[in-house]
Amino acid sequence: MRLQGTPIAAAILLVALFSTPALSQSDSAATPPVDTGRTEIRNMVARLDLEKYKATIKGLTQFGDRRQGTDRNRRAVDWIEAQLKSYGCTPTERIKYIYTPRRDTTGRAGAAGRGGAGGRGGAGGGRGRGNAAQGGGRLRGIRTRTGVNTDSLKQPDVQLRALNSQPADTLPGPREEVFCTKVGTTHPEEMYIVGGHMDGHGWGEAANDDGSGTALVMELARIFSSPDIQTERTIRFVLWNNEETGTNGARAYIAQRAALQGIENPKGSGKYPEPKWLGMIQHDMMLFDHGMPRADSTMSPDQRPEADVNIEFAGASKFAADAQKLAWALASANEKYATDYPATVGQHMTNTDSGPFQDLVAAISLRENERGAQIGAGWDPHWHQPTDVYSTFSDKDFRLGLNAAQTTLSGLAILAGAKLKTVP
Repeated sequence: MRLQGTPIAAAILLVALFSTPALSQSDSAATPPVDTGRTEIRNMVARLDLEKYKATIKGLTQFGDRRQGTDRNRRAVDWIEAQLKSYGCTPTERIKYIYTPRRDTTGRAGAAGRGGAGGRGGAGGGRGRGNAAQGGGRLRGIRTRTGVNTDSLKQPDVQLRALNSQPADTLPGPREEVFCTKVGTTHPEEMYIVGGHMDGHGWGEAANDDGSGTALVMELARIFSSPDIQTERTIRFVLWNNEETGTNGARAYIAQRAALQGIENPKGSGKYPEPKWLGMIQHDMMLFDHGMPRADSTMSPDQRPEADVNIEFAGASKFAADAQKLAWALASANEKYATDYPATVGQHMTNTDSGPFQDLVAAISLRENERGAQIGAGWDPHWHQPTDVYSTFSDKDFRLGLNAAQTTLSGLAILAGAKLKTVP
């Protein structure tokens, strides 16, 4: 279900959002976020460029599918860190953790990753058992097979097949992921986390899942790190690893840093290694919205006219009310600042790095489609497949991802109190 309401209903929600304190459920929050700088924010959004976004995705695809536990994954982590540093997004740091594989019901180490190996969907949208989508809601319409490709020979590009040939390390071992931080000027002790996962699998290039989300976060880091942009609150840009194996990277971040929130270190320094979390915004698969499969399970080669940016929160989470406010804040920003595509809000967020955060803070995810009821029903035939390569997607597809970037950038600019200043 999508929470699309009448203009009056939307207005009521937005009035509620901007007439309450910040999303942190704390008394320390500053003045409620109000969009008083439309010209400034429009100028920031205009710095997002389709060709730069595409180039960042293309840069990620040089490492193939960036499957966890491989040399190509480690090289991609190094490349991402170098890019962030070149933007001036500092401090740039790493989370180091031990990956511990999940095990299936037989006790074997699981290699298919979160989301499982998939299964066969049927036509139609009948009710009853087997009709529930991941994260809640109801599957509907025509459904087709989804899953993770594990057959190297299904990749026709010999060079890409060779690049992806090193298998994932399924044994426990060290892993790393990169983040960088824009420190707030007046409230450095409060922070929004913006994420996308850099690992993939399926014998493609992971261009969409999740090169599109990783590139989006990197582009936001580039723009917010500009010398003439300052924010009242801190923003952290995280490129998660091990999402495909069960959001291990996000869970490691929480395990290591949740207890450090809001603690000044050294005391009296005005520095907060882990500011208090105000919200977590995840980006996972941003490009493909071609509609429902046809009756023969084929897909339209063209983007559907109704393409939109999906913003989801988990309706059953402990922070559902705050997450819904955060989702509507971005949807409102989309109406003012996105150039081509509208946003819709739904309550069935699932299966991405915002999941581990949902009972700790307001957490939302942006996607190309509803994760459970649409992507999970086969609306993206390239998901975890050899066809998830850069050349699969058109400029319209890439522009959908760019509009998601516009949505998050403008929403964050309002929430974090971003302003343009004169640089000598």
